[in-house]
Amino acid sequence: MCPAPSLEPQGAPPPREPVTVASTNGVEVRVHTLVAPTPGAPVVLAAHATGFHGRVFTPLAERLGELTGARVVAPDLRGHGLTPLPAGVDLDWDGFADDVLAVVDALGLEAPVGVGHSKGGAALLRAEARRPGTFGALWCYEPVVFPPGLAGATRGDNPLAAGALRRRDEFPSLAAATANFAGKPPMSSFDPRVVTAYVEGGFAPVDPGDPDAGVRLRCRPEVEAETYRMGAAHNTFAQLGEVACPTVVARGVDVPVGPAHFAAGVANAIPAGQLVTYDDLGHFGPLEDPGRIAADIARFAREHGKLREV
Repeated sequence: MCPAPSLEPQGAPPPREPVTVASTNGVEVRVHTLVAPTPGAPVVLAAHATGFHGRVFTPLAERLGELTGARVVAPDLRGHGLTPLPAGVDLDWDGFADDVLAVVDALGLEAPVGVGHSKGGAALLRAEARRPGTFGALWCYEPVVFPPGLAGATRGDNPLAAGALRRRDEFPSLAAATANFAGKPPMSSFDPRVVTAYVEGGFAPVDPGDPDAGVRLRCRPEVEAETYRMGAAHNTFAQLGEVACPTVVARGVDVPVGPAHFAAGVANAIPAGQLVTYDDLGHFGPLEDPGRIAADIARFAREHGKLREV
């Protein structure tokens, strides 16, 4: 049975410890409050990419809070971070949208600003398309929403899934894991604070009773791999006309077949969509330059009256 989440009014400072929200298929979503400002603050909900978790948005959230006074909440979507995947539950991407909607409902969020990266951006777009008006504005960096002609691109032999299955998942310590990830792509290009947040939130003790047993990835390689395999198996693109709120679709350097390559098509399919390009960033732009991305999110949301300037 899930502990009841905080159901305080939207503007009230929430507890800083993660709360648990019941989603579909028995999933219990853990939700982090990354920034908890004064009462009356607008809310931003941040949704992470495959293999990550909500806490990687901490540097971006802190800067966004400085600029706008926003309260920033970030769920660990199913199978990631502190949110385990119950036995027998598949990784159809509808489930990630279910998790987003469950968080909005349980926390009583009224038209929050949604910020999504990769799979997280797809989850936000799918949630808004299923229930238009859920979000006041969306800012999605390279959402994985394949146009029909590319829908088969990640099926069958999938290099991302294969790479996930080869990923080293145990280290002797958090410090060893941090040094490993910080020293090689793609995380060598990340803001160092993001790498620290990823490791601290993404690993658990192998044996809680033995401090020398090391640490292990919470998002299991097989879960990450299956998430990649399912990335083209949803029909969100066909539903983008239902996205009712102002939406930025941002992209980094164009990579054939990747989400940067079809970002313009996604933006054009959204009634109030616009494309923003970062020629000096890659697919992990929000984790590479969180301060600049936060400033751009703040500017966009202020233009639409969804965040304020402080």
